[in-house]
Amino acid sequence: MTDALPPGWVLTTLGEVFEIVGGATPSTSEPSFWGGDIPWLTPDDLASHDGIEVASGRRSITVAGYDSASTHFLPQGAVLFSSRAPIGYAAIAAQPLCTNQGFKSLIPPEGVDSRYVYWYLRHATPAIREMGSGTTFKEMSKKRMASVPFVLAPRVEQQRIVAAIEEHFSRLDAADASLSAAELRCQAVVKSILVGAVPDDPPPAWRMTTVGEAGVTGLGRQRSPKYHSGLNMKPYLRVANVFEDRIDASDVMEMHFDEAEFEKYRLEAGDVLLNEGQSPEWLGRPAIYRDDPTDVAFTNSLIRFVPGPDVTSEWALLVFRRHMHAGRFMQESRITTNIAHLALGRFRSVEFPIPPLEVQGAMVASTRSALDSVARILNQIRSAAVRVSALRRSVLAEAFTGRLVSRSPDGESASVMLEGIGAGA
Repeated sequence: MTDALPPGWVLTTLGEVFEIVGGATPSTSEPSFWGGDIPWLTPDDLASHDGIEVASGRRSITVAGYDSASTHFLPQGAVLFSSRAPIGYAAIAAQPLCTNQGFKSLIPPEGVDSRYVYWYLRHATPAIREMGSGTTFKEMSKKRMASVPFVLAPRVEQQRIVAAIEEHFSRLDAADASLSAAELRCQAVVKSILVGAVPDDPPPAWRMTTVGEAGVTGLGRQRSPKYHSGLNMKPYLRVANVFEDRIDASDVMEMHFDEAEFEKYRLEAGDVLLNEGQSPEWLGRPAIYRDDPTDVAFTNSLIRFVPGPDVTSEWALLVFRRHMHAGRFMQESRITTNIAHLALGRFRSVEFPIPPLEVQGAMVASTRSALDSVARILNQIRSAAVRVSALRRSVLAEAFTGRLVSRSPDGESASVMLEGIGAGA
């Protein structure tokens, strides 16, 4: 976890330096335990929290709730660390508070800076996760947490290290914010290109019709437990495989088809697939099936559109992407449990403009060229974001191997501090 350390630094363990404290949950069926004045946090509270310090979570407990469970008061300055579901959320207690059992929090002794501990845990989190055990999800026991290596720097250098880390991270935060804003602008440009690609008032040479008249539409085969096994297992695509303008074949499932059924639902290259059920903004998300994977069917969570003779697959894809980004499919949807559905009958009635074939090809090509230009910019933005993330890891690695700041010549040796901590325990 560390390289060779500078003089005066000590490689020890969390258990040698800190009091490690867990938490607990009062009975949720007892109303008198909840809604009091004692802050009580879960890992979810840290997942949605911005900043290093945290004062409270979404729930609080009463004195009776505190007395009923084995949770503990953590003092201001304690470093909270989630030890399960998932391992690795960290924050500093801004006031006395309690946590549930999903934490192994650290109470720093005198001479150990809470922010130094916080940043060290941020640095060590990948290695700590590897130390976790469990099948359903990994968890850190108190014993394992105590065995985690810890780099103890002299007191003066802890503060200088924290200041240097936070200065670097402030700049990296600004870079991340700029990159995120640039990505949002690119996404807005993509939407604008697609919505504007198909005119609302087509020229006289175009034919305005409906989806149902422009091609053949149909739903795929309904899934059922009785098809989970059989002699003729065949792959099929579902919503999880169909993204905008691409099909992801990394997780293709299989079910049993008899030969006649498979031929009915077997996809042909050039078929356009659309999500029948999706979150409202992605309803009707379309992609062209390009014979990859081969010999595959589809389920009734997808709609298939087979273009007619005067419609190309690429033009149909462009029209459907335009309708999705313009919210046209959403207008035809019905929503159940936050999922929007596009009934086949309503889909067939959606307008579908058909220009001459040569116009279709030219418009598809020009739109693709514009989208490719934006995609190149997006790739550059995302590559820069990866580099920013790597720089964060590098800053922390340099900090806890003694290379981020110069050593203070008059700093107290960490070994002396550690002896004092042991004597105090």
